[in-house]
Amino acid sequence: MMVSIKGLPKEEYLLKGHIACAGCGPAIGLRLLFKALGNKVILVVPACCSSVIPGPYPYTSFAVPVQNIIFEATGATASGVVAALRRKGVKDVTVVGWAGDGGTFDIGIQALSGAAERGTNFIYICYDNEAYGNTGVQRSGATPYGAWTTTTPTGKRERKKDMPFIMAAHRIPYIATACPSYPLDFVNKLRKAKAIEGTKFIHLLAPCPTGWRYDTSKTVEIGRLAVQTGMWALFEIEYGKFKLNPPSDRLIEKTRRKPVKEYLSLQGRFRKLTDDGIEKKQKWIDEDWERYHKLVSNSTSDSALHGKI
Repeated sequence: MMVSIKGLPKEEYLLKGHIACAGCGPAIGLRLLFKALGNKVILVVPACCSSVIPGPYPYTSFAVPVQNIIFEATGATASGVVAALRRKGVKDVTVVGWAGDGGTFDIGIQALSGAAERGTNFIYICYDNEAYGNTGVQRSGATPYGAWTTTTPTGKRERKKDMPFIMAAHRIPYIATACPSYPLDFVNKLRKAKAIEGTKFIHLLAPCPTGWRYDTSKTVEIGRLAVQTGMWALFEIEYGKFKLNPPSDRLIEKTRRKPVKEYLSLQGRFRKLTDDGIEKKQKWIDEDWERYHKLVSNSTSDSALHGKI
């Protein structure tokens, strides 16, 4: 059942006093996570911004149990928590791995892949602010082409990894993309993932004013533009079936997508991207959407993605 704004619970489990930056996309995502799943959750959080957001020990702004663990171990630790709950006969608690892009695309990919191969029953959420935000905004495998970081001062020269399709190659039952600027889409995907047995992967775009160099009031606008320009497509891959979600389902036609320059121009991290670089990014986006179009056509004709990878 799809949730509405009025259907969201009033309870808050991201408490006052957290120390996230103003305009923090991951903090908005955390609040929505708790709105979707309540407090029957155990969070597994590696070294990342979200290991700092709760505040200094002995206080915390997360009103759920949390395991803060080493950078590379989210998938492994979550697997252990799932096994312990199963051994104790606890069935009403959802285990959630909540890791940044550095701890997912790079340092944590081995443990995540292992958990997916074993079919561990948990939800893995990669909140993607496209850099190592907690340690000073260094380049990660999720940093997009042309973006400034402290280790790519003239702009990154490589393309971003395609993590959802890397996870699709594991043939897990549920993969989705989301963005806090579309809160009900994220909440509905979390609730769907909770009801599915096995490994579930949600890739959440998490705009970061500190690393992306934009005004803190623009976080929701930036996230919406990422979707409206086609830079970030909202989709699901459920048991191998690919599906675009609103408003992305209306953007197959190129003329409905805003120019990528509208998204890039609001962020200081792309200030050194040339016109040729912008044109290159636009070309890649258009190619991605040609692929999405084919996947939608294949899925509607009962051809599963699992058989295409």
